[in-house]
Amino acid sequence: MHGTLSGSPAAPGRSGRLPLVLRLALRELRAGLRGFGIFLACIALGVMAISGVASISRSLTEGLAREGRKILGGDMAYSLIHREATDRERAVLGARGNLSAIATLRAMANAGDKGSGLVELKAVDRAYPTVGELVSEPPLPVEELLETRDGVPGAAVDPVLLARLDLKLGDRIKLGTADVELRAAIRSEPDKIAAGIGFGPRLLVSTDTLRATGLLQPGSLVRWTYRLDLPSNAASDADLTRVEAAIAREAPEAGWEVRSRVNADPRFARNIERFAQFLTLVGLTALIVGGVGVANAVRGFVDGKRETIATLKSLGAPGSQVVAIYLVQVMLIAGVGIAIGLALGAALPFVLAGTLGEALPIPIAPTIAPGELGLAALYGALTALAFAIGPLGRAHDVQVSGLFRDQIAPERRWPRRRYVVALVLAVGALVAISVATAFDRRVAMTFIAAAAGAFVLLRVVAVGLMALARRLPRPRMAAPRLALANIHRPGALTPSLVLSLGLGITLLVALSLIDANMTRQLTQTLPDKAPNFFFLDIPNSQAAEFDAHLSAEAPGARIQRVPMMRGRLVAIKGTPVAEIKAAEDIAWVLDGDRGITYAQSLPEGSKLVSGQWWAPDHTGSNLVSFDERIGRGLGLAIGDEITVNVLGRNITARIANFRRVEWRSIGINFVMVFSPNTFAGAPHTHLATATLPEGADPAREAAILRDTAKVFPGVTSVRVKDALEAVNDVVSQLILAIRGASTIALAASVLVLAGALAAGHRARLYDAVVLKTLGATRGRLLLAYALEYGALGLATAAFGLVAGSLAGWLIVSTMMQMDFTLALSGAVIAAASAVLVTITLGLVGTWRILSQKPAPFLRNL
Repeated sequence: MHGTLSGSPAAPGRSGRLPLVLRLALRELRAGLRGFGIFLACIALGVMAISGVASISRSLTEGLAREGRKILGGDMAYSLIHREATDRERAVLGARGNLSAIATLRAMANAGDKGSGLVELKAVDRAYPTVGELVSEPPLPVEELLETRDGVPGAAVDPVLLARLDLKLGDRIKLGTADVELRAAIRSEPDKIAAGIGFGPRLLVSTDTLRATGLLQPGSLVRWTYRLDLPSNAASDADLTRVEAAIAREAPEAGWEVRSRVNADPRFARNIERFAQFLTLVGLTALIVGGVGVANAVRGFVDGKRETIATLKSLGAPGSQVVAIYLVQVMLIAGVGIAIGLALGAALPFVLAGTLGEALPIPIAPTIAPGELGLAALYGALTALAFAIGPLGRAHDVQVSGLFRDQIAPERRWPRRRYVVALVLAVGALVAISVATAFDRRVAMTFIAAAAGAFVLLRVVAVGLMALARRLPRPRMAAPRLALANIHRPGALTPSLVLSLGLGITLLVALSLIDANMTRQLTQTLPDKAPNFFFLDIPNSQAAEFDAHLSAEAPGARIQRVPMMRGRLVAIKGTPVAEIKAAEDIAWVLDGDRGITYAQSLPEGSKLVSGQWWAPDHTGSNLVSFDERIGRGLGLAIGDEITVNVLGRNITARIANFRRVEWRSIGINFVMVFSPNTFAGAPHTHLATATLPEGADPAREAAILRDTAKVFPGVTSVRVKDALEAVNDVVSQLILAIRGASTIALAASVLVLAGALAAGHRARLYDAVVLKTLGATRGRLLLAYALEYGALGLATAAFGLVAGSLAGWLIVSTMMQMDFTLALSGAVIAAASAVLVTITLGLVGTWRILSQKPAPFLRNL
């Protein structure tokens, strides 16, 4: 018999048969997948979350790449801040292909008595749009939309501005010192994404109209973008690199920011990757939580196969062969769950494109991503293996008699070394893949450490609860006495239930606190700290006059004003920024242009932490003060040199000191503050803030905006509340996506909890039969089980509240860099709901058990 089960030499003519282990595994699977519903759901949910997020991310990235020319408006784009390109620079660009230009800036649209509003002004030339189509209502050619009729130029407008200022098509508004006529509403703008987040509705005019408005003053915050459309026979990716290098050689100090169709919006692409990583970690959380459900299901599966395992062993099957048979079964079933998850995940981009494609602000190109799907499948397989090998390996060394006795007195022993090694390898592979594929490895390592810590701590909590229950005095009443015994008896549900429920409550509490803190930070804290207004592009010659106007308009207001220019870091310690690899939370400083200023004394809201501030009358070498955290992150020290490009000139300055900046105040803050002599004589404008003494008053704010726009038509006024609402809209969409992904993880938690209770069905059935035979009533048994589940639920909820609060604090304060408030109301409700669900699920299962007749089971004991 032993030789038969171990696999004797194949008989003649049967060499093509499957291996014995696989044949036995498949034969047992003929009975179906009963009992593996939760197993399948846990694996499928986790794999679907990971594969779906990865597929959507790839679809968005490919959509950006495929629509790169449309988004960019050409093959290449060269941007300058503050100034137009010189004739020579335009000639350098135009020699490579067809050239078109647009200008973007923020401005005030003044509608007279109807008020004024901030707009994102975009001025285009006759070639616009070079790629794609501007869709308007009524549909009109761009040239006809923007042409001058009866001395008044035309404009296309976002419908939001029409509604905000109670305007209609055909009305006129004042833009700077010029009148423009609103001739059409913008329905679709081909290059809208490239402009980033707008704080106001779009207003489209011609470049000639922009020049007539008087908004183009020396130092005005305007971005000029020159779009280059290469000849069709010289527009390959290699040609892009060649052209970029040639233009850099011919105009080395132009200071422009360069993009090409292959990276039309690199910042947006990186944000997609970052957000995808976060959602992938949420999906991985669902998979790991589901792994507990896998372990519970496998444990219940092994319990249900005791007689079969005992029979196989009594017939001579070695332990390794028994484990192999059931491991093959488990992995085949896991394969079914993985396939379901992959199918659902792969379909998500197509569903998203079909249902929301037109509403999405970014292009999506639904695609099947084999690499990402393969990675999700690997995650699922490794999770199934890691959580199944322990319960399966335990059956290897248990004797036949022990298998039968295990029903009432399970042995506690570690699996053999080979199974422990397999477990370690599977977990190690999961960790390695998670870190290797992470966009931010620090975040991935933090997640892994947190997950491992949660498992260890929950195991400690379970052991502690069992030890405490064992030492407590025995109650006199039968129901509490039975509940206390159930917590610590052999084969108790305590370890699996605490792990399942603890993970779910920790996740619920952490998500609740993160959600509450993000909402509070965006809707409550920031407006209290922030000024009421920002004023941009205040002409240097009118700065004092503007201060007097604002003081008269808002008596008692706190007014801050500083000179402001835009500049781009081009070198640090002599190294071009393109060659510098900075951490993700620092790299934004190197990307594009930054606001810069000069000051005689230390700016308000900053604290000097090292070095010395320069003298008010400093006339020596150029000096700069740098934000401490960012400077240290870039490896800078006092005395090091940086080079910035401002107004087309490269300016080098030496770091004189580091200062700590309070960025969250939304006041006037700069990464770099230069000594005044650095920009002596350079054209610039001023930036001002105004904080009203009485706080936010919509009517008063509207009057200030209206009157300021009349007196200073070239000054851009930004109401902070409006800017925050624009950001809130974006953040709300992100929160919605996070909640959607988190729902999957929470669903997995509920499934795992149900699985943990189902895994104890056999032991509960045995207890119920014996106790009912001894005279226990159904009501008394239900009370005992309710007390047991309630006690475990409350103890685990206390742990979950502490662990979830800690996790929420770490994420909010460390990763999100926001103030943390322990908003426990939502967290307590979440934990209480989880305990209620536990008791309900437990009693529902117990009711089914108690409804069984004892006789059929007593005959088989």
